[in-house]
Amino acid sequence: MSRIRLGMVGGGNDAFIGAVHRIAARMDDRFELVAGALSSTPEKAMESGKALGLDPDRTYADFTEMAKREVRLKNGIEAVAIVTPNHVHAVAAKEFLKRGIHVICDKPLTATMADARKLVKAAEASKALFILTHNYTGYPMIRHAKQMIADGELGEIRVVQAEYAQDWLTQPLETEGQKQAAWRTDPERSGAGGSIGDIGTHAHNLACFVTGQKVESLSADLHAFVPGRQLDDNAHMMLRFDGGARGMLWSSQVAPGNENGLRLRIYGEKGGLEWAQEDPNYLWFTPFGEPKQKLTRGGAGGPTDGTRIPAGHPEGYLEGFANIYTEAANAIAGKPAVYPTIHDGLDGMKFIDACVKSSGRNGAWVKL
Repeated sequence: MSRIRLGMVGGGNDAFIGAVHRIAARMDDRFELVAGALSSTPEKAMESGKALGLDPDRTYADFTEMAKREVRLKNGIEAVAIVTPNHVHAVAAKEFLKRGIHVICDKPLTATMADARKLVKAAEASKALFILTHNYTGYPMIRHAKQMIADGELGEIRVVQAEYAQDWLTQPLETEGQKQAAWRTDPERSGAGGSIGDIGTHAHNLACFVTGQKVESLSADLHAFVPGRQLDDNAHMMLRFDGGARGMLWSSQVAPGNENGLRLRIYGEKGGLEWAQEDPNYLWFTPFGEPKQKLTRGGAGGPTDGTRIPAGHPEGYLEGFANIYTEAANAIAGKPAVYPTIHDGLDGMKFIDACVKSSGRNGAWVKL
């Protein structure tokens, strides 16, 4: 099978998420990076392209130039990965979508609801696919949990508890020249959500993906604990789902002792499930009135789809990302695929918007 020719917008030298996307794209050998507009600074864009071994003629100063030229080339890119700060997602994606080039975009979808709605229209009008990299949906045990719920093993879902806790923004890193902290705490580049946009959307997406239910309304309390910080660094939310479940979601980037504490617990009338991202190869299943069972990735009672190595060997973040890229490759090839769509991205933006509105109204319930 020939590799899909991939371009990249953003992700130049020293950019964390760009390197992650490149590893994920090549893990199953389905993509080949052949072009890029890797930085908004032309000099850095050229340096980054050289470091990655790209042809200088296909290393671009901006994404519009890249989209216009690549679509005319006989061997032009078939898909593009957009790994910029949030405020660039919409404008960049539209340039490629209108030219029929598939888009693989980092989350959240955009910085504003207005941009999100415009991007949805652009994606719906395009013949190209739009894949959003909510990478945690690519973890085998998460997909297994989703299937168990769909098969009725938990019965009617009653309670959903999701949390995503980190500690890296406990101090004001954005004032100390830390690049990632600077743009993630800047409303002009990140959007209206701080922790809720950066990591809360992952917890929200995961809860909806696994349960098959959407958040119908929520009550939120957003707060910035670090003096002078413009966006929330901690948030608590109560959730009501359209399938009748009730839930809570906590996102925080000021919780010392938590590195990447994404956790999901789901309880139904017949039993419960528990999963933690930092121990992703195990899913705990407790049928009501019975001992807790540990299901393992690739092991007895656990899934083998989406796994690459035998049970007991750790797989996680990069492999989950790679599963999304492989699903994207399958979809581009016209094969069945499961991946987060433009509408999942819009749901995430509605979640952020509702959180901000609710918190501004002292926790009033807001419909999504």
